Amino acid sequence: MHDMTRKLVFVPAAAIGCAILGFGFQAATKSAAVKDPVRAGFEKATVAALADAVDQITGQRGFLSHDMRPRTGNIRVVGQATTVLLKPATADKATPSLSTAMSTAMIDNSKPGDVGVIVIENGLDVAGIGGLMGTAAKARGMAGVIVDGGVRDLKEVRALGLAIYARSVVPSSTVSRFAGVAKDVPVQCAGVTIKPGDWIIADEDGVVRVPLEKAKEVLRRAQEIDDRETKMVPYILKFKALTKAVEVFDRI
Repeated sequence: MHDMTRKLVFVPAAAIGCAILGFGFQAATKSAAVKDPVRAGFEKATVAALADAVDQITGQRGFLSHDMRPRTGNIRVVGQATTVLLKPATADKATPSLSTAMSTAMIDNSKPGDVGVIVIENGLDVAGIGGLMGTAAKARGMAGVIVDGGVRDLKEVRALGLAIYARSVVPSSTVSRFAGVAKDVPVQCAGVTIKPGDWIIADEDGVVRVPLEKAKEVLRRAQEIDDRETKMVPYILKFKALTKAVEVFDRI
């Protein structure tokens, strides 16, 4: 009788424990499935509208130089920046480990959805990322990598499906030429200052940086711009000219 009582008590307790764990798992899954509304908004906004919105809200350009182009992978990129800076160095200070240490640490410590920003000071003739780092970035679930410099191993990286924007394509490396000097610091990337945590949005039009502290305001303005331009289309089609649409919406 004593053994039976113990079993009767034990079974409900186990069931309650499983129920609690199951509830916790479901709650965590549901919570994880809820997307950040800012990220969701940036995923829908056009890069052109975001560029205009940054101009209007901050009074400064947010678009990177025209030669920052998509080189591999899914062109659309949305995520928050994690940064690394490389500078020219002598061969003894730009060994294979020292040359790539900051970049690999940035990738290895990234979170899913992050956008790596690699700046090579005056480094258009060297690649800041190739097949190995690209493989690591893809494994970490990064949204993409922006390189103020070059990319190499295109065939290998393209097969990964990782989005990489770079200012050049070159076969050379940073080894013996450049060394990493800092990560997670503000960097000057293709004409724009990018801070860790800033939003990076890119597509075939180019790359735009949105300051973290202005993200919601910029997003609202970009949504207004996109909505207004969508409403202009019927006027253009009806009158077969821009004039009427510009008169009504004061926008071009």
